[in-house]
Amino acid sequence: MRPWSLIAVLPLVLMFLAPPAAAQPRPPFAIGGRTVPAGSRVDLDLAVPAGATDGATRVPVTVFHGAQPGPVLALTAGVHGFEFVPILAGQRLLTRIDLATLRGTVLLVRLAHVEAFEQRAVYVNPFDRRNLNRMFPGKADGTQAERIAWTITSEVIRRCDLHVELHGGDGAEWMEAFAGPYGGPLAEAQYAQSRVMALAFGIRNVIKYEMKTQAQVDNGRSLNRQAVADGKPTVLVEIGQNGQRDEASIATLARGLENLLRTLQMTPGTPTPPRADTRWFGDSAEATATNTGIFTPVATTGRAVKKGDLIGTVTDYAGKEIERIVSPVDGYIMYGLAGPPVRAGEAVVTIGIPAATPR
Repeated sequence: MRPWSLIAVLPLVLMFLAPPAAAQPRPPFAIGGRTVPAGSRVDLDLAVPAGATDGATRVPVTVFHGAQPGPVLALTAGVHGFEFVPILAGQRLLTRIDLATLRGTVLLVRLAHVEAFEQRAVYVNPFDRRNLNRMFPGKADGTQAERIAWTITSEVIRRCDLHVELHGGDGAEWMEAFAGPYGGPLAEAQYAQSRVMALAFGIRNVIKYEMKTQAQVDNGRSLNRQAVADGKPTVLVEIGQNGQRDEASIATLARGLENLLRTLQMTPGTPTPPRADTRWFGDSAEATATNTGIFTPVATTGRAVKKGDLIGTVTDYAGKEIERIVSPVDGYIMYGLAGPPVRAGEAVVTIGIPAATPR
């Protein structure tokens, strides 16, 4: 199949595009106890009630409910509040969707983790110290991170047909951009559509996430794997690094989101085809520190490595080298820690393993 082919995604899209019966307007969209009329935009907050040990919060969402039928696409940003590129790219999309021509519905979660964003908290919720992106599907009566996860699962993921999760390099984490469609035995029925969606972003690196066991889906479940568990074609996009406000990355992601809408035929126009130099990966591996200390990487850029190549060193707090971390595989380093802190058992880089043929 040609990588730019829309054949895989068209059945899902076309099922929503059948001409409506005469004089029957499209029904409103229900979310968070609100109804959004066809052909309108509503900015709303999904309420997250207070818990036993921490306060109430909210999840800001914008609903674009087109007058014409089409799929429900969920775009989620800000699960990690220090990953600014996806949040800012989503802000740009707010002014670039024309309701007069929109087919279907866009659910844009503008900022999934308000508390982490406002308190500049890296990775975790500032109250319960839990990583929201390991809490799904969450609990209605859990800690704040669990309650946020429950709200997003119930009100967004279970109301959409397609899902794109937007992330970037948090805190002291460098990253080369990539898109990751979900497939494998537990998501193969959705993979053809996920693949088309991933390629629409025009990002060179594409990693096929192979969901081979239920444990991969369930253990420390992320938001994107929650969508997989619910049977939704799902893509993870990672762009931006080190918690920076990077204009080039913001613009790249905003263009990719607009091209995704064209690719899905939700907005008019000819989509830009996938780049000819797409670099495919079929799996990944990690190089992990076995000591806590001060980590110094060899480099903080994407690059090819061979098994045994030096990734970086760890010293104790007196300056004595206590570990040399090497690559466990041949591959391409996609992202990692810029340091200096590192904890024992923590991955310092993730290495993409090239696929022999396009996936």
